[in-house]
Amino acid sequence: MQENKKIKVLFRHRSMEMGGVEKVVLSMLNNLNRDKFDMTICLNINQGELRNEFPNHVRKVYIAEGKEDFSKNPVIQKIQLAKRRLKLDKAAKNPKIADQLLNDTYDVEIATGYTVYKTVLNSTNKKSKKIAWLHSDLSLEGFAPYRDEIFKNMQQFDYIIYGSQQCKDILSEKYPDLKLPPGEVILNAIPIEELKIKAKAFNPDFGTAPTFVSVGRLHYRKGYRTLLETHKKLIDDGFHHHITVIGNGEDYDLLSKRIKELEVQNSFKLLGTQMNPYPYVANADFYIMPSESEGWPLIIAETLILQKPILATKVGGVPEMVTHKESGYLTDYSDEGLYNGIKEFLTNKNLIEHIQENLKDIEKRFDNEKIFKSVESIIENLYQNKTPTT
Repeated sequence: MQENKKIKVLFRHRSMEMGGVEKVVLSMLNNLNRDKFDMTICLNINQGELRNEFPNHVRKVYIAEGKEDFSKNPVIQKIQLAKRRLKLDKAAKNPKIADQLLNDTYDVEIATGYTVYKTVLNSTNKKSKKIAWLHSDLSLEGFAPYRDEIFKNMQQFDYIIYGSQQCKDILSEKYPDLKLPPGEVILNAIPIEELKIKAKAFNPDFGTAPTFVSVGRLHYRKGYRTLLETHKKLIDDGFHHHITVIGNGEDYDLLSKRIKELEVQNSFKLLGTQMNPYPYVANADFYIMPSESEGWPLIIAETLILQKPILATKVGGVPEMVTHKESGYLTDYSDEGLYNGIKEFLTNKNLIEHIQENLKDIEKRFDNEKIFKSVESIIENLYQNKTPTT
């Protein structure tokens, strides 16, 4: 690398709704060495609660406006959405549109997730080194219709960063003949001190009932439909408790309707998206993650640091993070699994005390500096035409 010459790095991402991957993107942009890297983020859509959270030293470019900038008139909004869809389709077919907006040439281009792999690979800059980030377990049935295309895209990158050991290992296990470029596992960084400060911002009133909190997108793979039905069974069986879910998504209306049908409005609550969910996590009795699938969920690491007992399904990278009956409780993704797990948390005081004791020094496990140095090393080595060490 020439002296004083910064490496120009372009991150491509879809939009900035509140989510784990979005937090990873912000973490990297905030903490990668700004003396070494000149960083730009290009969004397909300038949308989401985190769209204005980028640090000042990072240039932000976007292809299309977000819903926040649309008319409140539903008829006009439909027209705007249709126009946006056409604009995004046109940009997907013609990468020169993004080139004109960016008006720059980059040394390294990073796809932050599989939804933008093709976007980066279609770049007109054939000299740039290209990195793919993978946060998902691609063996899951939901990926079946487009798994082959994702694999084909992955094979064209120079390097792959895996968000968990599980999402890397499962590829070798289930697809042993798949030839992929070099790659390594880099876990997500946690802004520990900032997290602790945010957790003290206010004190939500949960009342006297034992309360579980969950933070996540309201999508069927996140397991909230199953959690709601399980909650009703437990209430009917005399296990008094409340569940508060923070997040938004396509299942919001479905869940809201079902909550009324089950008549559990007072014990199962949807709070929607909260810019600061951590006071809810810190002040609840327990955290629950009922997901059908996960990668390396950032909220689990954050909850560990806040020393809150976690009940989670043993999916994706979660078993790498939570040790059963030591730093939390792992269960199968099923009605029975969640039922027994919640019941155990509500009735086994000794288990909860044991977990809480083990969480006292848990933050020592998280080495943010090592994480950022690893990503910096990958970018620098690729730029210098070296293969990063794995």
